[in-house]
Amino acid sequence: MRIGPYQLSNQVVLAPMAGITDAPFRQLCSEFGAGLTVSEMVISNRSLQHHPRTLKKLDYSGSTSLRSVQILGTDPLEMAEAAKLNQDRGAQIIDINMGCPAKKVCSVAAGSALLKDESLVAKILDAVVNAVDIPVTLKIRTGWDLANRNAPTIAKIAENCGIQALTIHGRSRACKFTGNAEYDTIKRVKQSVRIPIIANGDIDSPAKARQVLAYTDADAVMIGRAAQGQPWIFSQLNANLENAIFSPPCLTEIKAVINQHLENLYSFYGNDSGVKIARKHIGWYFDHLGSLPVEQKTAINQAQHAARQLALVNASFNLIKPRAA
Repeated sequence: MRIGPYQLSNQVVLAPMAGITDAPFRQLCSEFGAGLTVSEMVISNRSLQHHPRTLKKLDYSGSTSLRSVQILGTDPLEMAEAAKLNQDRGAQIIDINMGCPAKKVCSVAAGSALLKDESLVAKILDAVVNAVDIPVTLKIRTGWDLANRNAPTIAKIAENCGIQALTIHGRSRACKFTGNAEYDTIKRVKQSVRIPIIANGDIDSPAKARQVLAYTDADAVMIGRAAQGQPWIFSQLNANLENAIFSPPCLTEIKAVINQHLENLYSFYGNDSGVKIARKHIGWYFDHLGSLPVEQKTAINQAQHAARQLALVNASFNLIKPRAA
């Protein structure tokens, strides 16, 4: 699929995830075949545009993949300014977040809360598209709640405003991440607009990716939580969609991936923050590999230094107990 002038290499995209899709994780997923990665969401508030944490989220140094930056806010002017600033910083795509269901986001009428106000959606999209010379994409949910699935209306607004691609998570804002994603709404949207549609929600296997693509006729699928602890899922999905053979990584290869990921986190964030941020990734990796003794998990989570944490992780490969099928 294409986003403006950019031809993606495949149909599998990494979802933007707050606190997760930082530069080390984006680079790792790109290496495993993600056709596009999107940054963590960046608040459009003027006072935060030069904050060190904001700049960390926007770091694409050393990356050879497309630089897509997601912005969040409710004020059309601020959103336009944020888009322009990020274009000037090197962004090649601006993605607008109207899909986040988090309470702290929706409480200020941002993220998926915006779906309640279609006129404001139009003002924001129009302001951002006209502020930059690069493609603008949009991520939404099916609607505010199950009784108000207005994604088709939002999609038409987006198309008319010049949005270049639309991602739809198959849940309403009210659903958060509970229950099962539904794809009927995504299918309806795809039938009603001409811009590329990316389907998102509960896509965690080759079979599910094929099923969703076939049912919705979407142009691509977006992978979020399923990539946590198994970034090679992009290689697996691409191989399946291309009717190629996928060879799962062996434990030795997985160990090397984890080591490189952790080293990149330590280098990117420094010892203190790197060690803390690594903990969740370590947990996700071992959730897929098998169970560890409680005392080993505790030791990893209490480690204060990178060398100690890494040594404990490597020792854990001798302690894995495969989970019952």
